[in-house]
Formats: sequence, C-alpha cells, structure tokens
Amino acid sequence: MGRENIAMKEEFEKLAAAGKLTRQQVDALVALTESGYCYHRSWGFGKIVSMDAVFSRFVIDFQSKSGHPMDLAFAAESLKPISSDHIYARKVSGLEDLRQMAALHHLDLIKLVLQSFGGRATVDQIQQVLVPDVIKDDWKKWWEGAKHELKKDGHFLVPAKKSDFIIFQVKEVSLQDRLMGEFRAVKGLKARSGVALEMLRNLSDVQDTAALAKEVIPALNTEIVTYQRTQPSIALEGIFARDELRDAVGAAPIPGEVSAASIWLQETGRVGAIIEPMPASKHRRALLSFKETMPERWADALLAALNHISAKLAAEVAHALISGGKLDALKELLARLISQHQASSEFLLWLARERSDSFADILGPEVFRAMLTAMERDQFNEKRSNKLRDYILDDQTLLVELIGSADLEVIKDLTRALQLSPCFDDMDKRSLLARIVKSYPAVQTMISGEQTRQDTSFVVSWESLERRKTEYAELVQKAIPANSREIAVARSYGDLRENHEYKAAKEMQKILMRRKSELESQLVRARGTDFANPRTDVVSIGTEVSVTDLEHQQPEHFAILGAWDSNPEKGIISYLTPVAQALLNRKPLEEVEVSLDTSKKRYRIDSIAPYKTA
Repeated sequence: MGRENIAMKEEFEKLAAAGKLTRQQVDALVALTESGYCYHRSWGFGKIVSMDAVFSRFVIDFQSKSGHPMDLAFAAESLKPISSDHIYARKVSGLEDLRQMAALHHLDLIKLVLQSFGGRATVDQIQQVLVPDVIKDDWKKWWEGAKHELKKDGHFLVPAKKSDFIIFQVKEVSLQDRLMGEFRAVKGLKARSGVALEMLRNLSDVQDTAALAKEVIPALNTEIVTYQRTQPSIALEGIFARDELRDAVGAAPIPGEVSAASIWLQETGRVGAIIEPMPASKHRRALLSFKETMPERWADALLAALNHISAKLAAEVAHALISGGKLDALKELLARLISQHQASSEFLLWLARERSDSFADILGPEVFRAMLTAMERDQFNEKRSNKLRDYILDDQTLLVELIGSADLEVIKDLTRALQLSPCFDDMDKRSLLARIVKSYPAVQTMISGEQTRQDTSFVVSWESLERRKTEYAELVQKAIPANSREIAVARSYGDLRENHEYKAAKEMQKILMRRKSELESQLVRARGTDFANPRTDVVSIGTEVSVTDLEHQQPEHFAILGAWDSNPEKGIISYLTPVAQALLNRKPLEEVEVSLDTSKKRYRIDSIAPYKTA
C-alpha cells in the first residue's frame, strides 16, 4: 500500500472512531482507494478523482456524471472496486493500446474482457464493452474473424448459441478434443449435425481426422435412422453433414446407411414441407439432391410446391427451375395463379422482390390486384403474415412499376379496390393512393369523392372482339416473350449505359406492355353482339341510316355498328363517333346538328333499317 493510500486509510479510521463510518465501510473504502476505479449499477464505470476528509466524500468521474461528489458511507455501500487491469479501467488509462490490440491481437483483447467479467461473457456483453470506443468500424466483420480464432485456440469455449457464455479456461484443450467433447455432450441429431459442420470447417487444424470421422459418422448414421420418418428435414441435415464430412476425410460409405434419395423416395409429394424447416443455407443443396433423385418429376413437384412455401424458399425453387430450363413453365404457373387470384402472398412477395426482365410480361396491374386478394385471404388464416403488405409500403417503386403502362380505367378500378381493401389502415392507404395520383393525376378527383362510378362498358361486334383477342394472344405468347429474350441477349453484351441494343429492346418492352395493358382494359369492358333485331323506330346500334346533308342537299348513308367496327369506305361508323352520337335515338324526318373538329353539319334523317351484313 502506497503512502497516499496509507494516509487515506488513517483518515477513514478516524471517521470510524468518530462514529461516521463502520469497520466494514472502512475496508470497502480502502479497496476503492487502492483500485482508483469503481462501478455503480446505475451510473456505470467511474474513476475516483479525490477524497475530501473534511466533507467526508469522494469526487468521482462517472461516464455520465463528471466530478460527482458522493458521501463516503454511501460510496462504501453502493460502489464496487474495479482493478486497474479491468477493461473499463483500461479504456480510460490506455484506449489507444486497446485499439492496437483490437487490430493485431484479437484473442488478447477478448481474454482481457472475459477476465474482467470473471472468465465468462456473452457476445452481446463483449460488443457493448468494445463498441464504439475500441472497435469503431464494422463489428460484425471483426467478430467473425475473432470467433474463428477463438474456436481454434484451446483456451476458449465458444458455445453454439449466441446468448450463452464464452468461457476462458487456463488449461488448454486441443481443438479435436474440444470438438469431440461438444459432439458427445449435445443431444439430438440437429445439434450433432451442427457440431459435425463445425468439425468440417476446422478440419485442417484437426490432428487425427480419421479418428474423428470414425466416431462421428456412425453416430450420425444411428441418429438419422431414428429421424428418417418422423422428422425427415432434420434427417436430411444429418445426411448432408455426414456426407460432407466423409468426403472431406476420404472415408468410404457404410453399407446400408440412409441416403438423401431414400428420404425423397418416401416423401415425393412433400418437397416444400421438408425443405422449409431447414436452414436457408441448406435449401439449394436439398433441392439439388431432390432433382438428382427425381430426374423426370422434379420440375412438376417443385411447381406444385411453389404456391405453398415461403418467399425465401420460393427464390431458391425458382432459381432451380430457371437453371433447369423451366422458365416458361414457371411463368405459365405465375400467370395462371395471378389471373385466377389464387397466388399466395409469399409467392407474390417473391415476385415483387424478383421483378427481373424475365417476368416483365407478367408484371402489371393485375399483379397488384392479386396481391390485394392474397392479403385479404391471409386475414382469415390462422398464420397471418404482413410481409407482403409491409413490402408494398416500404418499396416506393413497386406500385408505380406495376401500374406504369395501365389504361386509366384499369387504374380507376385498382384505386377503388385499394380504397375498399381492409389490408391497409387509412394512413397507409393515403400513402399508396398518393403514389397512384403522382403517376395518374386524373384519379385525384375520384379519390377525393368528386366523381361517381359510371358504366364504362362498350359494344363491339363478335368479329372485332375476336380480332382483339387474337392480337392479345399474339402479344402475350409471341411478341412479349421474344422481346424478353432480346433484352436478355442485349444484357449479355455488358455496359448497359452504352448498350444501344438493350435500350432499344427496353423501349420496345414499354410499348408492348402499354399495348398489353390497353388490350386487357378494353377486353374486360367490351360487350360482344351480332346486332340482331335492333330498334328501327329510332336510330340505334345495328341500324343503317339514310340522311340528307341539308347544306348541299346530298344523300348519305351510315351503318352504325360497334366501337371497333369503323370502315368509312363502306359507310360503317362506330356508335361512339360524333355523327353516330348525334343520330342515336332520333326518329325519321328529325334534323340533327353534328359538331366536327372545324365545322358543323346538319342532317335530316330520311329512313332507318336493320343493318345487313355483306
């Protein structure tokens, strides 16, 4: 004990003799004085700056209370002495040294932290102590490197769970002994598979890999058998861990052991349900093993599973289908489920995240309509999910992209559907509606309630309706897929900024998608007819009208037919034209005035007859 501390102890004893302190408090105060540092459970770490014997108090610099005075008796009861080697004290006395240690000697720094907390601490505790004072940069990257070193060093026990303690032990244990100890201690195939994978990652530092594999592989085989039928997902994880370990050490398969193929053969129709519970890192491996086992049926099985799995797994399944040459089948499934409003919210969430050029011909306003249906359906399910709703709200461009080429009437219908949807609260609806208005200002009045809904259907002949349907089929089945292929080829040329082929193909994509949207809107609203038995007491759709141009006293003839039936050379006009609109519902001998672009004409109706096809 230094002279200064001896002097302070004498002062404490004088205060005890005066009845201001107890004997136990004197010992506690001496310990605090000798360490020079302390810890308070509310104010945290502090440095004892001075002791005032006259006023019987310490002056302490806490992290949040600099120069804080504290009564000695209270300090003795509430403060814990901290040694000068403690990580808290070292941060005050030698922060730069700690930063140097963090850069060059990971294990020394972690050892210091662990010893400061009695030889053990969780990852979160270590992070709280070191970040941001000691480690300013990417903690995650730093910890991954440090953890790798910890697992190799024989003085540290690193648990599988992040919430468990990392323990420093003075006696060194070899990596192989530690791993084998962990393998024997854990219970269950899933835990043992995890230890086996850790063995695989550290195999280059294990002294006797053959001995390790000789014990681990048979033990895994025994457990796999018990899980094969009851929990096939865990059995597959065990099989993958066993096979990877065996391949790494060059061991031969054991006759009669359960293989991945045997799991799939007994569970052919449950591929999605089996892979879903597995870690995401194993999904691709599981899909590959399924494909290898079912070379003829794998694609059909994956397509059947797509609408019943998570968006994350759907991404892997879609990748497997596309890389396996099944893109067209995937798109056909998507288009059918969307048109029938049967697509799940998870499947649509995957599509929303994907949004690649390969699916440009599918991505449109009907996708958003299907999303609303899926979310409404989810509200009645026990396992409700808000992931799709949250994604729609968070992704500022999704809704705008989906409606980008849509006809105004389609946008109005979508706006009404959104307004009536129970999936979004009022504030969220306003946010989404604002995005629609930004692209389509014309719907503003509808949103604010200044217009009422009107019938927007129109009449067409069956022949013209069939022509539009044929155009739509050609567009969807040939033109758009061909354009998607052109875009894919153009992308492969590199540097999209100077890629004229890519820009031209993307411009054509906009034109094709705009026409597709127009046709969809028109076909939904079109009402086919053969114009049979029209009214002839007045001008109506499906009649031939003879009129006289009163200015020139010239006779003219009009056949008034459907919206898509105009043929001026044959005197056929659409009932939507200004001339037809002026004549409709008028009787013979009535005079009508027609306003054209730059002039007006007056006609007298002479006769009305049913239209006769040529």
